[in-house]
Amino acid sequence: MAIDRRNYSNMTGDKVEMNKGPVPLQTKPSSQRQEAPGGLWDSVMKAVIIIGSGIFVLAAFGNSLTWHLQKFWGASGDFWQDQWTRVHHRWVGHETALFFTGAMLVPFVAFWGSNVLLMLVDCTGKPTFITRYRIQVDKNNPVDPVKLCHAVKVVVLNQIFISAPMAVVCWAVMSWMGNPCGPDLPTFHRGLLELAFFVIVEEVMFYYSHRLFHHPSLYKRFHKQHHEWTAPIGVVSIYAHPLEHVLSNMLPALIGPVILGSHLTTTSLWYSLALVSTTISHCGYHLPLLPSPEFHDYHHLKFNQNYGVLGVLDRLHGTDTNFRKTKAYERHTLLLSLTPLSESIPDPPKKVQ
Repeated sequence: MAIDRRNYSNMTGDKVEMNKGPVPLQTKPSSQRQEAPGGLWDSVMKAVIIIGSGIFVLAAFGNSLTWHLQKFWGASGDFWQDQWTRVHHRWVGHETALFFTGAMLVPFVAFWGSNVLLMLVDCTGKPTFITRYRIQVDKNNPVDPVKLCHAVKVVVLNQIFISAPMAVVCWAVMSWMGNPCGPDLPTFHRGLLELAFFVIVEEVMFYYSHRLFHHPSLYKRFHKQHHEWTAPIGVVSIYAHPLEHVLSNMLPALIGPVILGSHLTTTSLWYSLALVSTTISHCGYHLPLLPSPEFHDYHHLKFNQNYGVLGVLDRLHGTDTNFRKTKAYERHTLLLSLTPLSESIPDPPKKVQ
């Protein structure tokens, strides 16, 4: 028997009125099918798209920069190799110091350079050009200075007493395996492939270690410290208990270059990218032309969603199901305009009690 559709409205949530009688079997709407946890193929495709896009951007940037140096500055085709050769010759006999400069000092400057700028905005609320892109608009406006000072102290201690010793161990292992400060740079294509491998290793190790720290027997003792910030800011990306800093923050990033015995230049670039990336994920601002921090910001807000970095394993295990039903998921994209996504894709109005 046909359904009387005169008052039928399954999209608005209004009461559905229909003739009595048997109703044909209907499939779930496409929106509901999309909300189901993704399978292995869905996760693989997501990984290919994300990693492939990242490699494409890096390749385009590298080629454009090289072309610019050759076209306008008369650089040779071996420009990067020539620069490294000069650096290498100056540090001959001091490879240990060279490694620590590239693997520790350069990422340190990248991390604190970006975070000092963000903290100035967090503390002053200016310039408004940036603060208008705040994700949780009612939080950290401005940030609590006492809470911020405590976070900075913990981060510095983690870097001095955990990150630095782990870098020493990496140097020892990589030197035993080969010569991470060798005179020859890796090819550009090899560097890109290694970066792709690092991203995959980080995603796997961070997702499972992070999710483990959310287990009730571990959360209160170790991971709760990081989640004191339900609205995160950049510097709290490595504000964590020492054990968590080792297992979830450092190992996922360090293990890739160690496995491949990567050259210092690739290792330094990766460490810097990893630190800047996690800073952006925690910064609390969805800024134009920067990777979206909506995914991890939602994790801090709700605790039990979005455990990974890329979201690939979250899609596989269904730990992003609730997130994909939210406006935050719709805003989880690259912002290509100057209009904040909180304005173009606003949250639904709160129900009046």
